[in-house]
Amino acid sequence: MSSYESFAAFYDELTTNVDYETRGAYLWQILQNEGKRSGLLLDLACGTGTLCEYFSARGYDVIGVDASEEMLAEAMEKKIEAQSDTLYLCQRMQDLDLFGTVDVVLCTLDSLNHITDKDELAGVFERIALFLNEDARVIFDVNTVYKHEEVLQNNTFVYDLDDIYCVWQNTLQPDHVVDITLDLFAYDEENDCYDRTQESFSERAYTEEELRQMIEAAGMTVLARYAELSFDAPAPTTERVVYVLKNVVCKNQKPLPELE
Repeated sequence: MSSYESFAAFYDELTTNVDYETRGAYLWQILQNEGKRSGLLLDLACGTGTLCEYFSARGYDVIGVDASEEMLAEAMEKKIEAQSDTLYLCQRMQDLDLFGTVDVVLCTLDSLNHITDKDELAGVFERIALFLNEDARVIFDVNTVYKHEEVLQNNTFVYDLDDIYCVWQNTLQPDHVVDITLDLFAYDEENDCYDRTQESFSERAYTEEELRQMIEAAGMTVLARYAELSFDAPAPTTERVVYVLKNVVCKNQKPLPELE
């Protein structure tokens, strides 16, 4: 899994199609519907911290966790600008280790799809369940098999912005895995040239049945499934599905795998 060493500096610019205000408001509405109007909120795989600061501004105590130091450096800039109390931790999702339990866990923008090993993903759900307060809520989204097989597949996408040019190349593999290569051309104003860097990573889409099995094995249950940014049931052509979970068994009921 990539650390996004080069990608981090351009992540926000290349994801301008992601309306964080709309996405944050949508997630906030789910939390209101679930009665989670305050408390300790974990943003898992938080990236550059935009959603962390969104929820911090709305009264939640926020922890942001990401495996990329470069992403977290960008997040810290936002924390300083917002003058927030957000706590940022550099950890892999597979190694999640908090000081205590939380009331809400968010994991958005297909972050879980980046875990392409099914056993590892099952372990992530177990780590999440370990740090949930009683009656906590978990909200995550995932790209669907339809999106991987029909939309991403072997296609190439190009982003031509003022100071960055990005070529996004996909290669479809078995088990709904897409290998992704990003060629980034960043403009160097001082030397009047473009510097090229490359990032590579993979994403795997999981079926609803596979996800439910892992979720239930971790001691959680699915309360709702929504088509992205709506409260409608997912359709066969839905590209991203939002899951709402709650924990249903006592923490530490089963032993967790040892961290490496």
